[in-house]
Amino acid sequence: MTKAIVKTDFRFDGQKSLYEGKVRDVYNIDDQYLVMVVSDRISAFDVVLPKGIPYKGQVLNQIASKFLDATSDICPNWKIASPDPMVTVGYRCDSFPVEMIVRAYLTGSSWRDYKAGAREICGVPIPDGMREHQRFPHPIVTPTTKAEIGEHDQNISKEEIIAKGLVSKADYEMLEKYALALFDRGSKMAAERGLILVDTKYEFGKKDGEIYLIDEIHTPDSSRYFYADGYEERFAKGEPQRQLSKEFVREWLMDHGFQGKPGQQVPQMTDQFVGSVSDRYIELYEKITGEQFVKDEAADITSRIENNVKNMLARLR
Repeated sequence: MTKAIVKTDFRFDGQKSLYEGKVRDVYNIDDQYLVMVVSDRISAFDVVLPKGIPYKGQVLNQIASKFLDATSDICPNWKIASPDPMVTVGYRCDSFPVEMIVRAYLTGSSWRDYKAGAREICGVPIPDGMREHQRFPHPIVTPTTKAEIGEHDQNISKEEIIAKGLVSKADYEMLEKYALALFDRGSKMAAERGLILVDTKYEFGKKDGEIYLIDEIHTPDSSRYFYADGYEERFAKGEPQRQLSKEFVREWLMDHGFQGKPGQQVPQMTDQFVGSVSDRYIELYEKITGEQFVKDEAADITSRIENNVKNMLARLR
């Protein structure tokens, strides 16, 4: 199995800074462009796990690139080009300090909160009597604040966001409009492939006074998918849904006593488990795109990335 890329440390011409996120390493070029290298790191419960997942970065980058292209008519996005299987280069935007979560089903963390007695999410009321994996009458927007590494995202309501001045009322309403339109497009594209887009997150920023979609979109790191085939039967029986998302990683961690809480230790990740996670990411790529995943198995992936990015930046600068 190809070695996972869990850290990068490039020095590009015009580089102003490097931001290391949970998964992505983002290089600021001249305060004008961003080089986003999607590593093979994997996070869950806002914790970066100790082992990387081979091909995960390539999967995420190529899915996000495809969906950015497929939704560019809905709102502007930051992408200029994807010069390497693990890299996207785009415009630097001033990001909003919130993430827009769109949910169409009561599942995952929202179900766990609901089961514990919560009857609203981010100020959105949820009726009594709902069951796990049940579809909402219409998709809901449940924003969160952006967390630093090692911290948890916090649910926040539209009213709190505006009252705290995190986002202006006019901008927030546009973010909500864009998020729902993007979710609708993603849902239709998923349905064409026999999948249900269950929930996802979007991030936005501003450039020259205009709102741009930034970061990833509709990847298994930012989204949850169910298989449409068998959904109704499984829901009627109260059975778990077949899904393609990172939820199976969270479930594995919970089964091994880890939920990212203070004092908890990340369980040992065996090679077999790492391989199974890699296979699941590739499965989602092929399912959602309808294309065969071609593993890029360069002998020196780091050098390949560096050369491809340098060539791209030379054309831009």
